[in-house]
Amino acid sequence: MSYIKSRKHAPKCPFPALSTATLAAGLAMALPAVAAEVAPADAADQATTLDKVQVRGLHSFIVSPKFTQTLQDTPQTIQVIDKELFNQQGATTLTEALRNSAGVGTFYAGENGNTSTGDTLYMRGFDSSSSIFVDGIRDLGSVSRDLFNIEQVEVVKGPASTDTGRSAPTGAINLVTKQANLRNAASGTVSAGNDGQQRANADWNHAFGESGNALRLNAMWQVSDVPGRDHVNNSRWGIAPSLGFNLEGATRVYLNLLYVKQDNVPDGFVPTIGMAGWKPQNGLAALVGHPVDPENFYGTRADHDDVTAQMATLRVEHDFSDTLKLSNTLRWGKTQQDYLLTSFRAMSSDIAWTDPSDLSTYTIKRGLPTFKDQRNEILTDQLNLRADFATGAVQHFVSTGVEFAREDYDFFGQAATGGSAWTPAKLYDPDWNATGLTWAHNGADRHGKTTTVSAYVFDTLKFGDSFLLTAGLRADRYRIDFRSAAVCGTPPNAPACAGNPAGTVLPHLDAILEKTLVSGKLGAVYKLGDTVSLYANWAISQQPPGGGTMELSGAANNANNPKFEPQKARTLEVGTKWNLIENALAFNLALFDTEVANEVTPDPTLPGTYVQTGRKSVKGIEASVVGNITESWSVSAGLSHLSSQVEAGALVSADGSRALAYTPDNAFTAWTTYRMPFGLSVGGGLRYVGGLTKGSDGADTANGGATPANIKSYTVYDAVLSYPINDKLTLRFNGYNLFDKQYVAAINKSGYRYTPGTPRTFLLSADFRF
Repeated sequence: MSYIKSRKHAPKCPFPALSTATLAAGLAMALPAVAAEVAPADAADQATTLDKVQVRGLHSFIVSPKFTQTLQDTPQTIQVIDKELFNQQGATTLTEALRNSAGVGTFYAGENGNTSTGDTLYMRGFDSSSSIFVDGIRDLGSVSRDLFNIEQVEVVKGPASTDTGRSAPTGAINLVTKQANLRNAASGTVSAGNDGQQRANADWNHAFGESGNALRLNAMWQVSDVPGRDHVNNSRWGIAPSLGFNLEGATRVYLNLLYVKQDNVPDGFVPTIGMAGWKPQNGLAALVGHPVDPENFYGTRADHDDVTAQMATLRVEHDFSDTLKLSNTLRWGKTQQDYLLTSFRAMSSDIAWTDPSDLSTYTIKRGLPTFKDQRNEILTDQLNLRADFATGAVQHFVSTGVEFAREDYDFFGQAATGGSAWTPAKLYDPDWNATGLTWAHNGADRHGKTTTVSAYVFDTLKFGDSFLLTAGLRADRYRIDFRSAAVCGTPPNAPACAGNPAGTVLPHLDAILEKTLVSGKLGAVYKLGDTVSLYANWAISQQPPGGGTMELSGAANNANNPKFEPQKARTLEVGTKWNLIENALAFNLALFDTEVANEVTPDPTLPGTYVQTGRKSVKGIEASVVGNITESWSVSAGLSHLSSQVEAGALVSADGSRALAYTPDNAFTAWTTYRMPFGLSVGGGLRYVGGLTKGSDGADTANGGATPANIKSYTVYDAVLSYPINDKLTLRFNGYNLFDKQYVAAINKSGYRYTPGTPRTFLLSADFRF
């Protein structure tokens, strides 16, 4: 039997039709390898209602040609979050969609003098922000990604270097885009909610010509304030045409384009002053027990986050036969970001007052502007050959290919000029009308270019009906060219002025790094009939200096210093997958152990020097149950339990423990829905994130540990009601954080700033289709 997967030949659906909330539950909970997928060929005419969705969990494929088997027969934790799920939840960004994956989130809010931007994602204890892909191709830029043109989000957990090249130690995230198909259909959503939420998107597909051609057009418009935050705003629009040619033939051609424009007011977050875990520094004792309003905005009218994203993809697929297929993907992409965010510290030296007993007299400096004028560009080509054949009694499912990529990074330095800081803000009643700061480009630019040539081969060997063995090997030959300039005499690590006037821009670092990375994985599946599968998987991955940011560093303690070896990760995972109630309900359990070596840490024998003897580990359990109890009642639940620690080297958590920072020890999600006989669907669920510790950058230690070291656990309850007015229109009502829980969603490394959790909000949507 052939298991080759293409967008033309979608697998048959073994599950009965279920509600969208079932899919929401199923996809949100399918942590190991149970997932839901609506074939892209059916995308344009799928309704975002609770009663028109099919779940294909046990027998689903992910789109990447490097995975040749169904998810049930793939020995790895893979979660697929389908558009039916995130549309039903009203999620519009990648970070919102990933809330459905227990333990994956944006828990980190930046360094002491910097605020994180875009999709800053942590997964299984490590930053995965640089391991985001679109259709299997690396997506560059520290920006927020919209979902209007996304079919599904694939979360591949565990080392992914064999699949994607350099990546984070604990996985990668792939977004699958919508594209033209042969169904004539139109659908869309118009939404409005409290706190100024407004959004509309449309999806139109039309087949034409006798040879199977099609045009698909996705479009989006949004102007939305951020609930619970003064002045913060997300405004964007986008358009994504897709042309398909000869879609019923042996040779198919797709041309996909994307243009997205964002004009946002970014969020600098809120001081931790007065909240639990905060200790007053000298002179601030009067602020104990007086936290600031979490809606306060400490930025200015000048703050902005302007993003332009462009992408063009040409993909050609050719079927030599049902068991031999060739595909080639050529892509050019560019992201430009112009960004200014006014940040702050909450140290005693940054706070002033005239009357210590009058809170209205306290002010805080707005003296940490974060500037970003950045360009990221990629040109890449990927050639893949899929072949199924047999050698005697053994079936082989082979995927092999070569890839070329050139990635360019340009950062144009800016700094304050005549006016070095904004006027201070009132601590308890800030006004975003501020004056005093002027800025300009200063020539302290950074430029990086990474060129990579890769080759890989995967083979799944099937021995009879019960045993499968999967092996993969990949080699990446990469070269990073990096140069930078810096203002002399400006710490840290700036060049000496050497007789030049202070403030002169001088060449700083000119470096080249060229190496070969080799990654591999090996997995096995043993099937006990059609009900139970047992699996084991071993994999390694590598992340070289500069592999995440395309920036090299001359700092002795920076992992991006070219003198260091690549970071290495090894994961061993075992699990089981159960098919219950005649393919209607699935139970999954996975246990894993990840160890990351070559971490940069201080040399205990030679102060001021650094070595790669550091080692970190994350051990965990992930479980899920997903499916239907009856035709009308769906249930899904999933959990993640992580035990992380620094095995060797310097501690990284502010509380002094050996735990890794920004890693919740426990996370749980659950969702259940019931469809009434008269059409009304009712859904509800919860999201639980256990406590975690923040990192330590020395600033909090220098100030006597005045900032909170830990984030408390929290639980948020959401709900949805959906009712089909007729076959073409469905009304949907979403409620978020129904009990208005106040919680800390993310905290920065020094602990002076935190991201407030979204308060209780409501969203009314009209989903239409024709």
